[in-house]
Amino acid sequence: MNEGKKREERPGDAYRVLIAGGQGEYTEKKSRFIATLRHCESEEEAVAFIEETKKKYWDARHNCYAFIIGARGELSRCSDDGEPGGTAGRPMLEVLTGAELRNVVAVVTRYFGGVLLGTGGLVRAYTQAVKEGLKNCRLGRMRPGREMEVITDYNGVGKILYLLGSAGIEPDAADYGENVTLRLTVPAEEADVLCAKMTDMTNGRVKFDKMREIYFIDKEDFQG
Repeated sequence: MNEGKKREERPGDAYRVLIAGGQGEYTEKKSRFIATLRHCESEEEAVAFIEETKKKYWDARHNCYAFIIGARGELSRCSDDGEPGGTAGRPMLEVLTGAELRNVVAVVTRYFGGVLLGTGGLVRAYTQAVKEGLKNCRLGRMRPGREMEVITDYNGVGKILYLLGSAGIEPDAADYGENVTLRLTVPAEEADVLCAKMTDMTNGRVKFDKMREIYFIDKEDFQG
């Protein structure tokens, strides 16, 4: 079974990504379920990883998968790879979705143990396998932000640095020339207020340049 689904979310939502992929295993009535997860940026990358995993575990009965692509989960697909419909790929996809993950692919390899698990047993096993895999991944939260250059004079830079420090923001880079140029990444919802405060504190002796909307890793999260 192959399934595709388009997802719609509010623009600007935070989401999670794999900073480092991982693997986990779950056993149910002698059947082994090996989950392997990896970060991917496109459907092509996801498909290539699925094929790579199938070649690695060529002797397994099933290599089921699920993946989600895009900051807003624009594309998601899953496959039961011969298991009864809805017992593998869909539960795997629901784990990834529930974890708020994006740009991620999961493959669960099953080595049959000789005992039929039934629909409920399969759903439980594929779900738990992905959860076990996530426990061994490093996760990070991507947050909407704004990248910008802040240009001011030497009288104003101390005030700006104090303001940024109070907000817990450290410049990505600083260039001290005729004027001072600070390169910043700030949370999107704080950007306008910070710019207004910098303008006020320097009596207007500040300029904002090269501003663009981005996502950035706000923090690491080791909980799967």
